[in-house]
Amino acid sequence: MNDSQLAALREAAADGVTRDGLSATQDDSGYTFVTPEVSHDGLSEEEFDALATENPWFVSNWHYWRGASETNEAFLRWVEHASELGVRERYETLVNGLTREWGELLVTTTLGTDGERSYELRHTADATTAVAELDSYHDPREAREVSTLDEDGRYRPLKTAPTLREGWRFADLDGRDLVRTVEFFYPATVANWYREQAGELDVSHFRETAERQTGIYSVIDDLDVDSVENLAEACCVDSQCLKRREWDEDEETPLDAPRGDGEFPCREPCSLVVAAARQFAVLEGEETRTYEVELTPSERSQLTDLVDAVADGRVDEIREADVGDGANRYRARYLRAKRLADGEFESLREKN
Repeated sequence: MNDSQLAALREAAADGVTRDGLSATQDDSGYTFVTPEVSHDGLSEEEFDALATENPWFVSNWHYWRGASETNEAFLRWVEHASELGVRERYETLVNGLTREWGELLVTTTLGTDGERSYELRHTADATTAVAELDSYHDPREAREVSTLDEDGRYRPLKTAPTLREGWRFADLDGRDLVRTVEFFYPATVANWYREQAGELDVSHFRETAERQTGIYSVIDDLDVDSVENLAEACCVDSQCLKRREWDEDEETPLDAPRGDGEFPCREPCSLVVAAARQFAVLEGEETRTYEVELTPSERSQLTDLVDAVADGRVDEIREADVGDGANRYRARYLRAKRLADGEFESLREKN
């Protein structure tokens, strides 16, 4: 606590101050100063100042939160576990840092001079990585560059996909810049999280979204509820997106697909889901046919392994030496050499 913070509290007491267990007022009978540990009224200015000096964390904590927007304040208080820890305990813990995870972001809050907070942001996988081994950034706008490509240098079309590359940190951020940086990594997630906390999240369900589509995307309204279920299972689980799905088929028809465990909500099908839905709708429009194919039991099992490996995104994890895995590259090439001719199964026959 510094003198300007104390003076600001003394002035604000005339209108009444309430924050995290601190209450301070001032009227004709004098000042009141109340915390969970002490309660005094009828105080002179000198007595008020003395009590404030004995409880500096309450004063500096009140002062820190003045002027923050409702959204930023709610998020920053969540980051430092304000609803779970009292001021004194929180200050003691903030000396060594309090952490929260936001998708693949690890946010660490530490205590600065006179109750100011300092924030650091890094990848959750780099939680114990030495600072010297990380690339340091300070400008929130640089988060756009960091988040553009994945670990293998491939473009990330979905910002909330669990493909954020590692090896960086944003250090010494103030509260405003922390929120800006997080929003550059995961656009609109803080705002939508706050709306959800306030009970004001406007959810647009799949059917409502589909009915708004025009042109080549209008076909997605042809998907039935089972297809929408498969769509959510394919695109909107934690392995594909870190948002927590809040939309369903419609307001009366919930989907059984896992919603995800993310902190921030997904309020409507995103553009990638709509694009996928269009492709699925086109495929669903095809008539089914019956085929016969001759495969050994192991080859039949291998086809399942191949589909699973692609769907789960683990193709790159399977080494050439892992020939026991049906999705092994050598195994797949052997199956192609044995069973494929001119681009189709040599033994595949369409049944009339």
